[in-house]
Amino acid sequence: MDQSVAVTTIAHQIQLAVAPVFLLAGIGGFLNVLTHRLARVVDRSRYIETMAVTETDDPYAAELKLLDRRMAVVNLSISCCTAGALLVCVVVAILFVADLARIAFAQPIALLFILAMLFLIAGLLLFLVEVRMAMQGRRLSRRLRQERRRP
Repeated sequence: MDQSVAVTTIAHQIQLAVAPVFLLAGIGGFLNVLTHRLARVVDRSRYIETMAVTETDDPYAAELKLLDRRMAVVNLSISCCTAGALLVCVVVAILFVADLARIAFAQPIALLFILAMLFLIAGLLLFLVEVRMAMQGRRLSRRLRQERRRP
């Protein structure tokens, strides 16, 4: 095989891999946002748990329950986005292997990429659910503060 053809083939495969690499960078940024949200929820739940210990009745039980659900939703969103990123990595690897080995993997690559996109869509939808839950928690927290002010 001519050396110039091999270099051209590798260069072409690198070009094909650039788009998924940008996608991976975007997923990485989104995972960063999700992990920060999870950390904030965990911090808030720890704070509320200390407040609940000092109170004779537990007005914070509803907020703790909501925070637990938020943690579960963010964790599931992180899992979906991570699975999507892993599948994109698999697609990139198969692109290289398939071309170098001259194997026709077009259909499995397309299916893996579709599956990766479905995981990312699920992760984004779960993120929207968690944001809505955060707004609900904010209203709940405000209501609790107002109730504590009343005699």
